[in-house]
Amino acid sequence: MGDKKTIQQIKEQIAASGLTNEEVSQLKLDSRKGVRTLLQQYERELQKKRTLRMAFYEMRQWEQKCFAEGKTCIAGIDEAGRGPLAGPVVAAAVILPEGFYLEGLNDSKQLSLAKREEFYTYITKTAATSTGLATNNEIDELNIYQATKLAMQRAVAELPMKPDHLLIDAMEIRETACTQESIIKGDQKSVSIAAASVIAKVSRDRLMKKIHKEFPVYEFSSNQGYGTKQHLEAMEKHGVSPYHRQSFSPVKNLHFV
Repeated sequence: MGDKKTIQQIKEQIAASGLTNEEVSQLKLDSRKGVRTLLQQYERELQKKRTLRMAFYEMRQWEQKCFAEGKTCIAGIDEAGRGPLAGPVVAAAVILPEGFYLEGLNDSKQLSLAKREEFYTYITKTAATSTGLATNNEIDELNIYQATKLAMQRAVAELPMKPDHLLIDAMEIRETACTQESIIKGDQKSVSIAAASVIAKVSRDRLMKKIHKEFPVYEFSSNQGYGTKQHLEAMEKHGVSPYHRQSFSPVKNLHFV
């Protein structure tokens, strides 16, 4: 095969369908430097994919344990936006279908913006998803911890099907008819929670972009309400908006616009 196909043809085949073990063996006999380089790249990519697949199935252990215990509808729960000075906290609930696989799925904070958007599209098309939020006013009234629980409860209530078990990132929620588990760093240990972290993060970022259009001086579209230098300077100069959390420092020390 290596003597018959050009390097470009081999490259195109790798991109289109990959190589069989027999074809790899034949190409290893090819003396052309370009072919050896292609093979090295191909085998590195295969190893990367194997590593990512192993990591994904390692993160399915929580779900597999639940299935073994008789659970059939497992929802992962996570939130985004506990730390910002402005905007709501947004929670997401995700029930992954049997056989779900998404290479590279992990805690949303470890993913690039482009990858989060790509994963968001895939997850929402293939899984049951929902979101719930608690506004900045509810955060001020309840405190951020209780408001996060409220957002999670709302997300669970909006699911198109009723889960019989919840896997929650580092929290427990009340008023749920099913069993639940709190997993520390769950967005790095459970694929369901990791998927929920992506949905929550992208949903909240999109919401902050909408708020940015109403109050562009705070640059919410780029800082998502976090206390960046530019954001703090804008608060000092312009005061704070109705979307800021009055119970958070330094917001509570400034006047409202």
